[in-house]
Amino acid sequence: MIVFDHVSKTYPNGYQALKDINLTIEQGEFVAIIGLSGAGKSTLIRTINRMHDITDGTLTVDGVNVMELKGARLRQFRRNIGMIFQSFNLVTRTTVIKNVLTSRVPELPFWRALLGAYPKKDKLEALEALDKVGILDKAFVRADQLSGGQQQRVALARTLAQNPKIILADEPVASLDPVTAKQVMDDFRRINREMNISVLINIHHVDLALQYADRVIGIKAGEVVYDGPASEVNEAVLAEVYGGQFEAGV
Repeated sequence: MIVFDHVSKTYPNGYQALKDINLTIEQGEFVAIIGLSGAGKSTLIRTINRMHDITDGTLTVDGVNVMELKGARLRQFRRNIGMIFQSFNLVTRTTVIKNVLTSRVPELPFWRALLGAYPKKDKLEALEALDKVGILDKAFVRADQLSGGQQQRVALARTLAQNPKIILADEPVASLDPVTAKQVMDDFRRINREMNISVLINIHHVDLALQYADRVIGIKAGEVVYDGPASEVNEAVLAEVYGGQFEAGV
């Protein structure tokens, strides 16, 4: 369970990205976060794994106060939270399976990490993760030979190899064509349902948010202006979230 209790975030330059956020996200939910660029969507999800620190309020994950974590405890906490970016963040000059195996590096003895000597168990788990996203046949292909959609699936497999409880995705399909974007969203939804992993996706494509998510959170100027079932999002809600620009967000 993720709980935002009167959470705010102000950057050093004085910009307030989040304003008094109160949210509770249960384990296994599929949540889409929508809003204009600069509304605070990315900041919201990045506070969950402490990529950004909050400045007011309390943020807890499974009862743990995120802001109290330091050092080894923070690193271990982050192992339970996968993060996927728009830009894939792959090492493109190496193979797909080696990219997936990088998720295991924090748990390896130094000499194994240095030599890339991964245990057989880790290799099998990496192959299983690739199989779950439908690209097992690409395991020994260089990442730079894959399409954008395939590269995002590698990023998702790398995250699955962490055995996370939560997956955070920051615009994961923004750079993909519509057909490929739906294929990747299919992967997210299947993993969410089959593995009971909480999925929080910051997404510009409202049509995909409504098609795939169970719950939609609309953010405007750092404030939550809608939080409810995807099935109840209508033009009035979109007008509230996007203002006069809501058609551009659909």
